[in-house]
Amino acid sequence: MYRLLIVDDEEKIREIIKKYAVFEGYETDEATDGMDAVEKCRGNDYDLIIMDIMMPFLDGFSAAKEIRRSKDIPVIMLSARGEEYDKIHGFEVGADDYVVKPFSPKELMMRVSAVINRTKKNASSSEKEIVSFGGLTVDFTGRLVYVDGEKAELTPKEYELLFYLVRNRGIALSREKLITEVWGYDFYGDDRTLDTHIKLLRKSLGEYANLIVTLRGVGYRFEG
Repeated sequence: MYRLLIVDDEEKIREIIKKYAVFEGYETDEATDGMDAVEKCRGNDYDLIIMDIMMPFLDGFSAAKEIRRSKDIPVIMLSARGEEYDKIHGFEVGADDYVVKPFSPKELMMRVSAVINRTKKNASSSEKEIVSFGGLTVDFTGRLVYVDGEKAELTPKEYELLFYLVRNRGIALSREKLITEVWGYDFYGDDRTLDTHIKLLRKSLGEYANLIVTLRGVGYRFEG
């Protein structure tokens, strides 16, 4: 049974999410703010975190960043703000998904299921493989990326996107295909979500960003 950590300073929101999560068969734990979430993650293991952004003591962005220092746990961010800047910042600190309040609890549970299924699938299908393209090294087994010998700090979504592109190098991949395969669903994804992650990934790859080629009107291709 998968275990979720629900983080929100509003008790009613925690109760609603817990109600739907338990109905879907998940075990749940709760935290009232970012600091509480960090402490809970230090002593417990979770399969996914549902994290509000605007909270006292420590906001969701900072809490997610701190948790990522020691544990690779998928995070779905909740926010009353839907501006592109907030979404980009959420993805930069490692969020796997971003849900704007008010939200449908049923839709949230669908997103939870999609993220968990994708994460577990990727973990179980890892191949013992390391490939290099000049000074860019991709270690699938260790889930590591090196740029000219220096370890690149990628978000979980950047890793998944790069790994998929590299495994399918030389192939023209449509935006729809990438969203479906990397995000695990195509109903909620859109071009802006993908393009934002491609932009962040290229930034992480530095001088090797040009290995990811934009195919206008189609999508992207990794040229190794």
